[in-house]
Amino acid sequence: MNRLSLERNKIYQGNLLLVNGSCPIMGRGERDLIPADIHFPEILMRHDAAVALQQILKEIDSADRIVPVSGYRSKAEQTAIYEETLKEKGEEFTGKYVALPGHSEHQSGLAIDLGLNQEEIDFICPDFPYEGICEDFRKAAPDYGFIERYAKEKEEITGISNEPWHFRYVGIPHASVMAFHNFCLEEYLDYLKDFPYEGRHLEVHVENKSFELFYKKAEDDLTELTLPGYLPFQVSGDNREGFVFTLWR
Repeated sequence: MNRLSLERNKIYQGNLLLVNGSCPIMGRGERDLIPADIHFPEILMRHDAAVALQQILKEIDSADRIVPVSGYRSKAEQTAIYEETLKEKGEEFTGKYVALPGHSEHQSGLAIDLGLNQEEIDFICPDFPYEGICEDFRKAAPDYGFIERYAKEKEEITGISNEPWHFRYVGIPHASVMAFHNFCLEEYLDYLKDFPYEGRHLEVHVENKSFELFYKKAEDDLTELTLPGYLPFQVSGDNREGFVFTLWR
């Protein structure tokens, strides 16, 4: 058996961090950053997310028709964007499309804004329609661990207006499970609580691979548990109060 001891601050690390108006970013999003695209070295993402993004673009043969617009942002950068948008666009627009500093997924290094490659690209609301090469990306994204984060029908839950251009890396198999159930990230993390470490686990099959998923609430100090020693696994904090475990079977 594999015995694990997780410090409580580990709930602020991983691919499944919930970052929204109620959950500020607590971890260090600047870790392990690389260019999201070799042609745009200034636009950065976490390593796993950047690699997955490049794989999707290659898979759909985007041929530079899709370009990254905004990836990792520091809190200072998000503050500047928020204040500038507030001044230029007003409070209503800013509240819909720009997260408060400290509450932006971009600070995690796991989010990317994409746009059609055209002469003029709107930094806040880039053009990424539900058709053509953009829709090809959208359909392929879950197989590589990405979700469209802010769907129109989920606005009341996410607190953000529909952003067809904003994609979030959550990893495999989570993106596929979310797409199958039409869950936003808030809904998915709540759903996983129905599969606790001590009870029945969620078993899913994606791309001919089998996974076992479960949730464990963090203890005040150390969270201790045992896993089968022969199974590879990943663990991610949820940025709230616990951990999500992913076992490859």
